[in-house]
Amino acid sequence: MFLNRSVRKMSMYDPFRAKLKVAFYTLAASLMGLGIASSLGWSGPSYTMPTVGTEPQIPIQAVQPALDLSDAFVNVAEIVTPAVVRIEARRQASEASAQRLRLLPQDQGPQERPDRISGGSGFIISEDGYILTNNHVIDDADVLTVFLHDRRSVPAEVVGRDPFTDVAVIKIDAPGLTKLPFGNSAGLRVGEWIVAIGNPGFSGGTSPLDYTVTVGIVSALGRPLQLLRRGLQENASTRRNSGFAIEDFIQTDAVINPGNSGGPMVNLRGQVVGINSAIASETGYYQGYGFAIPIDLAHRVMEDLVEYGRVRRALLGVGMGAIDDISAESYGLPRVAGVELTQITPGGPSESQGLRVYDVIVNIDGQEIETVGQMQQAIAMKRPGDRIRLGVYRDGRRTTVEVELGEAQLQSEPTVVAAAPPVREEVRMNEQLGLRIENMDRDRAREFGYNDVDGVVITDVELNGPSSRRGLGAGLKIIEMNRETVDDMSDVRRILADVDPGGVVTLHVADASDNRRIVHIRSAR
Repeated sequence: MFLNRSVRKMSMYDPFRAKLKVAFYTLAASLMGLGIASSLGWSGPSYTMPTVGTEPQIPIQAVQPALDLSDAFVNVAEIVTPAVVRIEARRQASEASAQRLRLLPQDQGPQERPDRISGGSGFIISEDGYILTNNHVIDDADVLTVFLHDRRSVPAEVVGRDPFTDVAVIKIDAPGLTKLPFGNSAGLRVGEWIVAIGNPGFSGGTSPLDYTVTVGIVSALGRPLQLLRRGLQENASTRRNSGFAIEDFIQTDAVINPGNSGGPMVNLRGQVVGINSAIASETGYYQGYGFAIPIDLAHRVMEDLVEYGRVRRALLGVGMGAIDDISAESYGLPRVAGVELTQITPGGPSESQGLRVYDVIVNIDGQEIETVGQMQQAIAMKRPGDRIRLGVYRDGRRTTVEVELGEAQLQSEPTVVAAAPPVREEVRMNEQLGLRIENMDRDRAREFGYNDVDGVVITDVELNGPSSRRGLGAGLKIIEMNRETVDDMSDVRRILADVDPGGVVTLHVADASDNRRIVHIRSAR
């Protein structure tokens, strides 16, 4: 009986012990699982959420000038951007390009030619819709569309354009326009901050490149790039007048890329000081240098385009060349500055007032002249009929000449009938100058593009010789040598016979388009 009572007591269920067993088995299983996970690399360290600091590390007072400058850039961008527009230019494709783009065979019926679409930037200058841009943005366009900052798009018409400065004016009809004021590009200084704004997108919707703002400084002033002149020479209708191209660019390190052409370059007061126009690059994209048309010149051109639909360009009636150290030595100038006159237009204002080839202009109405571009811009700022006072060095002496400016007739090139050729005479390479000079004949005239067969022509230039280093090349006709007229090779031999080794020889040369320049060459010793 005692045994039965003990067995019954031992077999009774104990809840507490049962819970202990469950806890024990659970802990054992967890430890085993952790061990397995650890051996398989499934477990890792746990991290505590870091506390991120936001306190400035540099006192505001130490960087306040930079913060103020940053705020200035922001303010300029906010004020200027609403006046910047995107211009879409549609040009009807040529038959050849249309053929290449057609997907269906030619014999499946007439098909519409695909348009070529390009574009650039511009900026609004008046509440009634006048817009300044580059000529190359709208040149030869059949249809123009302007996209505004508020995403409106409106058609535009051409008011006038000037390929000789790359300035154009177009007009839109739209309410609520924001305009930009003009500054003074003549007062710009190298090192001054500028902001370049463009709108390079090419579609009707929002583009990732809409309204780009870049910042830089004025790197240089009065840069002659020869870009416009080369473009004019490629066009038969403007080739003869390519010398009227005015290239006196502002150089900047602000980024200017394709599509930004025509946009404003502004100072930190939000005033336009230039029109973004070109980049110096072998790829077509920014590589460190950008260029802009001075707004003073653009403003003068704009006034004529709005009033007359064309530019009434003041005419002095001269060809000009730059002065360098050898030129200054040859003319006896007190410093290396000014422009030498290489050509006097027959019947022009300069001829009537007694200006001569080899005169050196150093001053216009009290403004010192340093470069050809500066001289061209100074004349371009005048109007036909204005009287100007020129400070001139002639034969080493300073004098003053007053000239009443005429008006340039920028017309297409006339046809000239060729004369009969003389007998050809060949000479060896001249060792003094490092070039070969020959009498012009029919073959040489045809080779170098001349319509007449008079005078002598440079037919070869020694590589790295005295003439090569001064920029002479084959195909230039020699008009004068050391200020004496050159009719044939006998004149060349006679004049060079009097030149001492190391002496300076002055050549007055012209190309087939009659663009003339004066080149001073130090002969070999």
